[in-house]
Amino acid sequence: MIPYNKPFIVGKELFNISRAVIEYKQLSGDGVYTKKCHEWLQKMTGCHKALLTHSCTAALEMAAILCDIQPGDEVIMPSFTFVSTANAFVLRGGVPVFIDIRPDTLNIDEKLIEAAITDRTKAVVPVHYAGIPCEMDIICEIARRRHLFVVEDAAQALFSKYEDQHLGTIGDIGTLSFHETKNIISGEGGAILLNSERFVERAEILWEKGTDRKKFSRGIVDKYTWVDIGSSYLPGEIIAAFLHAQFEMGQMIVEKRQRIFNKYIELLTPLSQQNRIGLPWQNKTDTSNGHIFYILTASEKERSYLIEYLQDRDINALFHYVPLHSSPAGRKFGRAYGNLQHTMDLSGRVLRLPLFYAMQDDEILRVTDEIKMFYSSR
Repeated sequence: MIPYNKPFIVGKELFNISRAVIEYKQLSGDGVYTKKCHEWLQKMTGCHKALLTHSCTAALEMAAILCDIQPGDEVIMPSFTFVSTANAFVLRGGVPVFIDIRPDTLNIDEKLIEAAITDRTKAVVPVHYAGIPCEMDIICEIARRRHLFVVEDAAQALFSKYEDQHLGTIGDIGTLSFHETKNIISGEGGAILLNSERFVERAEILWEKGTDRKKFSRGIVDKYTWVDIGSSYLPGEIIAAFLHAQFEMGQMIVEKRQRIFNKYIELLTPLSQQNRIGLPWQNKTDTSNGHIFYILTASEKERSYLIEYLQDRDINALFHYVPLHSSPAGRKFGRAYGNLQHTMDLSGRVLRLPLFYAMQDDEILRVTDEIKMFYSSR
């Protein structure tokens, strides 16, 4: 079986875990490796402040609080995204306003944002699907002019850049994921990137269960106490220890995934030129991290046949999101702006192919040969 994803160890992950236990004697959060991860993220991305979280979901929940989302506040986002993008704001009483995606990038259509803004709009959440950048200049210009927050859902986008800026550092706040399906992994895990000093103090309080414990640890106060809402957003030290080893090898990991991505492009371009499949968007001015390689089939029925065909040949290929605006909770808690025709069409045709760090050339060739065989018989 060629799996869709395969977790991996690439460096000192297990050594770091044993060191956290034996040498540093700490398994709870905010230990040596947590701090090392914060430093690495800040240096690598250029964000003002980074905080590890136990998931990207947690980071999005923190972002919703930092944006002061109140009941009835509207938040513009794509419908083609994971449930956490919407759920984080719904938990604060916010109303997701779902707009359509672009047919080329599968990202939020920046041209639709302005018309979707009302007097209740509080924030815009661009989602960088597959690590491909949204049009951040246009989105941020609209947000500045209309006094809106920009929260980048960069769950899939660590190491991707838009015009030489790391995704997650362009808006007010960015969020990352280190789930085992991502490029850089820790099993579960995430981070919030704060791109302005104005968010830092409150973010640290939220992160520490609503207490001013960070001030206490710095000697600013003689005891810490409950000062705001918050939760236990920080991960344990084992997660951070594993993650730091991945960070150290991050550039190599991403370059390997980009090579796999480019090999897929090379081998499947003939089918694309015959208009049998669509391939992911590519732009020489931006940098994508090779997170997902997908093809677009002609129809949802064809995709189902192809999934079954590949499964019978021990290849695990997956569809992706059911559009949120069409889901029971999406209809209950949010609303759609426009007919979202591209979202409905493309979500039924996206097929994600296996892509993981340890993937070998013969496995890529096997996947692409089987896809070619499928189309040669049709």
